[in-house]
Amino acid sequence: MSTPLIRRLAPYLAARFRQNERFINSVPASSSSSASILHRSTPTSSSSPEPVHMTESCVRRMKELEATESSSDGKLLRLSVETGGCSGFQYVFNLDDRINLDDKVFEKEGIKLVVDNISYDFVKGATVDYVEELIRSAFVKKYQCLVSFAGD
Repeated sequence: MSTPLIRRLAPYLAARFRQNERFINSVPASSSSSASILHRSTPTSSSSPEPVHMTESCVRRMKELEATESSSDGKLLRLSVETGGCSGFQYVFNLDDRINLDDKVFEKEGIKLVVDNISYDFVKGATVDYVEELIRSAFVKKYQCLVSFAGD
C-alpha cells in the first residue's frame, strides 16, 4: 500500500515552514513596510517566476469589491493551497491587505494576486477566474493547458 500524499509532503512542508520562520526572524523590524516587502519578494535572478494569470472577469470582480470597500487601501486577492478536498488539496481565496516576505505578487490592471511561496509550486502557470453560476459565484483556479490521457 502506498504512503498517503500528505505523509510524503509533511517533511517537506515542515522544512519549508522552518526555513520561512528563520527568514522572517532575520529581517530587521525597520523594514516591515509593504513597499520594502514587495521589493524583496521580486526575484533577484534574471529568470522571472512562471506567472499566475487572471482573467478579465477576475479583474472586474476585484475592482467591484474594491469599489465597495470603505478603506482607501486596495485589497489583494490571496490564493493559497491547503490540505483537504478530494485530491488532497483545496484552493483557498481570501481578500488580504498584506504582502508577506515569501509571497509572489502578480498584477493585472492594478489588481494584485498574491501567492505564498509554498502554494506557488502548486499553482504556477494557472489562471484565476471569477465565475457566476446559478448556485454560486466564486473565484476559481483553472490550468492553462489541457491534459490528454493515453488512449484518448
